[in-house]
Amino acid sequence: MKLNISQCIIRQYVAVVIVNLGVLTTGMSLSWPSPVIVKLQNGTDSPFARPITENEGSWIVSGGFLLGVATSFLGGILLDKIGRKYSIILVSLPKLCASISCIFITEVWALIIARAIWIFCDCFTLAFVPVYSSEIASKEHRGSLGTLLQLFSCLGIVIALSVGPFVSYKALNIFIATVIAVTNVPILFLPDSPYYLYSKGREEEAKKILIFLRESDTLIKNEIEDYKLWSQEKTVDRIALLKNKVFLKSLSLSILLCVGSNLTGFNAVSFYLQTIIESTRTKLRSDIASVVIGCIQIFAALCATLVSNKFGRRTILLASLSGIFLGLVGLGTFFKVSESDGFVVSGFMNYIPLISLILVIFFYSSGIGSLIWLVMAELFDSQSRAFGVSLSLIMGTLVIFLTTKYFPIVTLVAGAAATYFFFSAMCVVIGSLIAIFLPETKGKTFQEIQTELQGSVNLKDGCDKEKQISEVNL
Repeated sequence: MKLNISQCIIRQYVAVVIVNLGVLTTGMSLSWPSPVIVKLQNGTDSPFARPITENEGSWIVSGGFLLGVATSFLGGILLDKIGRKYSIILVSLPKLCASISCIFITEVWALIIARAIWIFCDCFTLAFVPVYSSEIASKEHRGSLGTLLQLFSCLGIVIALSVGPFVSYKALNIFIATVIAVTNVPILFLPDSPYYLYSKGREEEAKKILIFLRESDTLIKNEIEDYKLWSQEKTVDRIALLKNKVFLKSLSLSILLCVGSNLTGFNAVSFYLQTIIESTRTKLRSDIASVVIGCIQIFAALCATLVSNKFGRRTILLASLSGIFLGLVGLGTFFKVSESDGFVVSGFMNYIPLISLILVIFFYSSGIGSLIWLVMAELFDSQSRAFGVSLSLIMGTLVIFLTTKYFPIVTLVAGAAATYFFFSAMCVVIGSLIAIFLPETKGKTFQEIQTELQGSVNLKDGCDKEKQISEVNL
């Protein structure tokens, strides 16, 4: 069979771009608090009769992530029962309803609930899209296609940051609800994951989709062979998986990436971006600075797409954490110096917070923020991917809740400088663990990655046995 290679590649990109339209609106949702919390706390443009308190603001920002822990339990079930495509479509409906309800809400408690539901659905989207993308993409293009999630998330963030500060609270919510409704329509016309179809006994449908997406007959044949290997056990025995050493290693590495990316403090910085810039007491306008930083996120995500197929995953992750570390140290140093009595921010000091924030956001979006979703999906075989990614997101979502809920409180109690220095220390810890334990996954099939993980587990078991024997001999 003669296949048009360029057309097959384009089809992969089109499918992944369309499914990431849902991530575009997730990016808008995640940056929604940056302009809105300022409006609600100032009381200048608010649907409420009074300004919201610091505690209410933190619940509006973080409450959904606490609820989002449950998505990790339900996500794997949905992916396995109704498929990748229809899982994405299903969660978009309550997300749309929640965004519409924010237009008409007049009570703080109601907004907290609506935002919790909204973020709850966003957590599903961030769990489902990487699984779909990794199974649609061939191994040669999985890197660049996997980074599109961060690109579209950043694009959504920039849109919200560019519109939010300059329109009313109500107009912003109308705008976002409209975008959510429009961007979900094209997803209806996508094919489902070929692996999911094969696992459900729909082998001919799976083969037709592979013919549509893959560049050669050899790739199609090899992928179907992998499907046969993964589908030998028809149902996923989750108890057996939790006793499987290879799965546990994949899960540990996936949790390291998911939790580690959130312990860098990026989410706390991103969600409270406009508030942080105002707290620096510099001459920079917070609304303009947040738009500039948002545009840098898009540039960073584009950089990630370009370099992901040229450099190894580990190299990019370590470079990313190094850049974030420098930015956080810069923020911590600025706030430490500015704590001095009588200190006046002047000259170059006005720009240190902005430069530091740019470093944090650029290196996060161009590295770990783009690659975690891809690498997490790569670490598992297709049979255990939904379950493994879901378990990882339990821990990751919990950390997001803790960092966003208590970030304002910790900065008040411990001080902004100590908070940013803590996040910078976490970059060092996470980077060290990645350098030691994470295998390189670039350019490898899922089966090759599993074989490498299997080899490292067997090697460790062998070393343990040799140690036990030597101790006995002694």
